[in-house]
Amino acid sequence: MRIAILGNGKMGKRISELAIERGHIISCKSSSKNPATNLDLSNSDIAIDFSTPTSAFNNISHALNSEIPVVSGTTAWLNKLEDITNLCKKKNGAFLYASNFSLSVNLFFVLNKQLAKLMKDHNYKTAIHEIHHSEKLDAPSGTAINIAKQMNEILEKETLITSERINNINGIHKVSYISDIDEIEIIHTAKNRDGFAIGAIIAAEWIIGKKGVFNIKDIFEQ
Repeated sequence: MRIAILGNGKMGKRISELAIERGHIISCKSSSKNPATNLDLSNSDIAIDFSTPTSAFNNISHALNSEIPVVSGTTAWLNKLEDITNLCKKKNGAFLYASNFSLSVNLFFVLNKQLAKLMKDHNYKTAIHEIHHSEKLDAPSGTAINIAKQMNEILEKETLITSERINNINGIHKVSYISDIDEIEIIHTAKNRDGFAIGAIIAAEWIIGKKGVFNIKDIFEQ
C-alpha cells in the first residue's frame, strides 16, 4: 500500500516506521509546515489519521474527498462523526474509526464486558482511572469513555472516570469494582506505542477494497 500519514507526531512516525517494515510505502506525510489538508493524495491508496482533535475532521474530509479510504485513531472530535459518516456515504468511500487499535485493549473490552455482566446484581461501585503521557490533549481518553459507555449500558448506572497526565506513560487503564468487603481490578498497561501502530496498519490493510463506515469490531469479527 501507498500510505498517506495525516498527523506526523509520535504515533504517525511509529506507524510510518512499522508500515515500511511490513513492505508498505509512505506516499506523503503532513508536518507543521505542510498541513494534511494541503497534501496531494492522488498517489496514495489510503490515509491514516493520528492528528489532533481540532484538525481530524478536516483531515478525514480531505482524504474522503480525494476518494481514498481513511483509518483514524484521533480522539475527541466525534461530535462531527455524523458529518464524516454522511460524507463517506456520499463519496461511496470507506472510513474506519477506533479510539484504540491495540488488539490487547480490545480483548480488555471483551473481558470487562463479561465482568460487568457478572457484577451487575451485586453491590459494587465502579470506577475507571486512566493515565497517559502529558502530551495527550484530551482527558478522559477515548478508550476510557468507551469502557464507561459499555459498563453504563450493562450496569444501568454511571461509572466515574478519573485521569492523570504523566511524562512517558503510553497508556494505563484500570477498571475497579469496589465494595465494603473487597475490590476487583483489571488493568491494561501499554509498554510502548507499537500495539496501537500495528493495529492501525492492520486496519488499513483490511479496509482496502471495502466501502462503508467501520469500527475495530468489524476487523476482529472476521
